[in-house]
Amino acid sequence: QVQLVESGGGLVQAGGSLKLSCAASGSIFSIHDMAWYRQAPGNQREFVATITDEGSTKYEDSVKGRFTISRDNVKNEVYLQMNSLKPEDTAVYYCYAGISTTRYYNEDYWGKGTLVTVSS
Repeated sequence: QVQLVESGGGLVQAGGSLKLSCAASGSIFSIHDMAWYRQAPGNQREFVATITDEGSTKYEDSVKGRFTISRDNVKNEVYLQMNSLKPEDTAVYYCYAGISTTRYYNEDYWGKGTLVTVSS
């Protein structure tokens, strides 16, 4: 059993900052890519940022320069530092991880999401 649990969401004013965390737990052999996605009301889930197990990162264009993804491979955690938040960043943020539970088997895992609300 593997679980991803997000934390750190909340209400913040435009221009403010929040840091999201996601902890992976359970029977984990190794974790590959980790990422953050978000889903605003009425919209599809969209990619925000990803980080490989070696630390390479990619960002969705609208968050470049404002958001920073990082991970702690010892703690099996991934983070999303969000600065200069805008009302359009309001969404439920989901954590993703590609996890191997054995040397030969890997699977996609998702957290249940944490709500970020940015007021204008």
